[in-house]
Amino acid sequence: MDVTLLGTGTPAGLPRPDCSCAACTTALGADARAATALLVDGALLLDLTPGVALAAARAGQSLGGVAQALLSHPHDGPALEVPAGLPQPGRVPDGRELALLTGHRVRAVALDAPGTGYAVTGPDGRCLLYLPPGGAPAGLEEGSAEAYDMVLADVVGRPDALARLRAVGSVGPATDVVAVHLDHDVPPGGELCRRLAAAGARVVPDGTTLAVGAYEDVPDVPRRTLVLGGARSGKSVEAERRLESFPGVLYVATGGSRGGDTEWAARVAAHRERRPGSWRTAETCDLVPLLREDGPPLLVDCLSLWLTDAMDSAGAWDDAEWADGGERALRERVAQLTAAVRETRRTVVAVSNEVGSGIVPATASGRRYRDELGRLNAAFAAECEQVLLVVAGQALVLRG
Repeated sequence: MDVTLLGTGTPAGLPRPDCSCAACTTALGADARAATALLVDGALLLDLTPGVALAAARAGQSLGGVAQALLSHPHDGPALEVPAGLPQPGRVPDGRELALLTGHRVRAVALDAPGTGYAVTGPDGRCLLYLPPGGAPAGLEEGSAEAYDMVLADVVGRPDALARLRAVGSVGPATDVVAVHLDHDVPPGGELCRRLAAAGARVVPDGTTLAVGAYEDVPDVPRRTLVLGGARSGKSVEAERRLESFPGVLYVATGGSRGGDTEWAARVAAHRERRPGSWRTAETCDLVPLLREDGPPLLVDCLSLWLTDAMDSAGAWDDAEWADGGERALRERVAQLTAAVRETRRTVVAVSNEVGSGIVPATASGRRYRDELGRLNAAFAAECEQVLLVVAGQALVLRG
């Protein structure tokens, strides 16, 4: 079964008309995207969009063999003109299945937002799932969901849709996840590709034809990632973004509650509110056992506070204790942590502060902390497939 992406953008397209944002002004050539529409084996059209016949011609396809046209989401604006010879488009009620004379079967998938998803099974038995913009499957149960060879969805706008599909086994390591309904939420080009790759997804230009079941282009999600950055650089948001399309993430908060500190409590609450509801939280600095266990992905925020706790335990703030075994104890604890990172089988994203680029601390203890954090970051980064530095909300890839 082949699917041609006649468009991969939002209903408004990219660039948006009359929008002068940075993403729209740079969305040129292969980064320009018409409204998403799919042509399956030349027989099934999913979503009717303006200029769909011209888009098909540019892709070397014809709509002359389309036996069925289906809509996935409500259309805003004037009624669309149906090209001559194309069947009148419609929608399939949730849960109902449509059989085409071409051998394709189409099942309507219920969503948590207005619209309908479509699971299409081809004559060869391959199966794809197409979700409309802003939509995620509803009512999925583990063990009863279908496994898909390809998923085309709003990965940027609804990463939780992928998390739901992964949780029930509908999306696995070999599923080809392709992002559609792309808007100006993220810059096009390399930044978009990097964000999607972190979710195990990819993007293709308009007019691309894909063979459902061909897995060679599925991105590899890094097992271990370190995200560095200064204060308010966006490093925590970047780390959370890398795991928001995965279910059951364990968020490991190393800062503790700091009873009585209302400003700290407000920071913690803000972090908690932006996390997906399916994530769990553990407040601990005992990272080694978690890394050695099997389980869902870990998000550790952050190593800087872990180091503060480790230095407290080692008596690192007192020169005499530091010289009398404190330094050795801290080195051993850091070595245990990095060894556990090297051996872990879990997906891990860790956050840490980059503090070595500013003013030299005025105190000996401050300089000691700065030096030890630099050593910890370097040791942890050495065990990671990917290392990022976040500056002014922009992620720079240092490794991977």
